[in-house]
Amino acid sequence: MVVWTKADLVGGRTRHDALVGVDSDGCVFPTMEIKQRQCFHTEIIRRWRLEKIEHPLRACAEFINLHSRWRGTNRFPALLRTFDLLRTRPDVPAAGVPLPDTAALRAYCASGLPLSNATLQQEAERTGDPELQCVLAWSLAVNANIERTVKDVPPFPWVRESLEKICRRADLIVVSQTPEEALRREWQAQRLDHFPAVIAGQEAGTKAEQLGRAAGGRYAAGRVLMIGDAPGDLEAARLQHALFYPINPGQEEASWKHFLEDACDRFLAGAYAGAGEAALIAAFETLLPATPPWGT
Repeated sequence: MVVWTKADLVGGRTRHDALVGVDSDGCVFPTMEIKQRQCFHTEIIRRWRLEKIEHPLRACAEFINLHSRWRGTNRFPALLRTFDLLRTRPDVPAAGVPLPDTAALRAYCASGLPLSNATLQQEAERTGDPELQCVLAWSLAVNANIERTVKDVPPFPWVRESLEKICRRADLIVVSQTPEEALRREWQAQRLDHFPAVIAGQEAGTKAEQLGRAAGGRYAAGRVLMIGDAPGDLEAARLQHALFYPINPGQEEASWKHFLEDACDRFLAGAYAGAGEAALIAAFETLLPATPPWGT
């Protein structure tokens, strides 16, 4: 395994005539829920002193990050969406808890910069904005909590066998918005790091950018596949004219088993595109709504 920069992705070598990109959290590893609930959301409550509205905050954060079309989004836009959704909850104003000013975070998310701790730190130092400094402190604390909390988590069943099968006939890369340091640690801990040629995290840009740089015009139409558990993975595939195989949230074992026994062979044989792919995507899209269960 090699962790590549943007430049490395552009100049990457090919061994096969097909490319497969795979997401990590919630797709290869069952780490989404523990990371979000124990690390991300707990730190939001602590950093912004939201203890009095912990229940609505957790409801909003879990919807955005786990159960909605924004599942798997980069942490900074996800934080912004969580605060935006929290403002719509009728039970929040009665608690009398001030919500953070998100103007600077909104501007950062819309800046076009790769959304990472490094660029956030640069913006916080450039602007001197206290809210960006708080967001940076939150993000660094999340990383530290994940390193302490999320250890020795094996992949979903059928993942290892699927990666082995992919690598026999296709190039494999990890496409993720998780920081690269965490990706390296988690893939190495489970001895999966020898499968991908590239592990790309949030520092290498969006998922679409990572997939596009890795493909780079080196593969024919229909020979690039993205495997993911979130609408952002599907969007990345569509932006790069790639095929998509969904790992359905809550049905991960069945999804990987179907990939191993059926979809992988059809992709490698050039027979995956069409009605079969469309049916899988249609079923996947019904699982992740845009509206929370309590309404807007």
